Amino acid sequence: MAARSNRFLRRALAVGCLLAVAALPTAAPAARPTALRAAPADAPQVTVLRMLQMNLCNSGRAGCYTGRALARATEVITAETPDLVTLNEICANDLAVLRRVFQTVHPGRTVVAAFQAAGDRPSGDDTRCRNGQRFGIGLLAHARAAAGPGTVYAGTHPTQDLADPEERAWLCVDADGALLACTTHLSATGYRVALTQCHHLLDVILPGISRDAGSLPTVLAGDLNLRAGHDPDVRTCTPTGHQRIDDGRLQHITATPDITICCRTVVPMREATDHPGLLATLTVGRSRRPA
Repeated sequence: MAARSNRFLRRALAVGCLLAVAALPTAAPAARPTALRAAPADAPQVTVLRMLQMNLCNSGRAGCYTGRALARATEVITAETPDLVTLNEICANDLAVLRRVFQTVHPGRTVVAAFQAAGDRPSGDDTRCRNGQRFGIGLLAHARAAAGPGTVYAGTHPTQDLADPEERAWLCVDADGALLACTTHLSATGYRVALTQCHHLLDVILPGISRDAGSLPTVLAGDLNLRAGHDPDVRTCTPTGHQRIDDGRLQHITATPDITICCRTVVPMREATDHPGLLATLTVGRSRRPA
């Protein structure tokens, strides 16, 4: 238990780790129907959400960098109006830009934005983009305006590829006590390492956080650098009963049994990055707990 706690208790709670949205724009688009459905007090709570995963390859250092990924991500968020956005291979300021876009498509909601940098083993600091900003993963979510600022959990994987100076990270957000939304970017240089990271994240870290938060339904989206039907197979680290979809390659969305995933869409990124967007609809159903 102590080893598990050391990993996922590296959490930055709401103070200083969430970017709460500032003033709303004057000319905001018309509000879309809320995802929350009213239900009788004794009925199960059901929430329908759209989730978008994108790997922007925006460090400026990788061969897949084009300089156009942020603009394309803005277009996709504006067009698709997702309720959750998970982001891999971004610079810290990219999240601030996309948070403002996300707010415009969710007027009247409280936006939660979280970022976790990848570690840099040689320096003991964070990995940096070419522009000097921290490099890592991010997540955008929204909550009811009256909801609190949410809670962020973040850390680095205990197993890393020692041949790669970048230490891969994971990140989760509990926006309003209804869902634990998570992202990660697993090792690209050692596929067996990626599989070990996947197992530990899905079997140890996320269940532990969920229990601490009140057994929340949990969804993970990210570039896992693993494929279905290949060796190693991503399905071997998907827990029994979990649903999983993918983009046909390396990006996946996996969810606990109290979440239904449907309506998978692969979103073209028009060669702005080397990964498509992965969009899906989540139906989150939880029985109301006794008082």
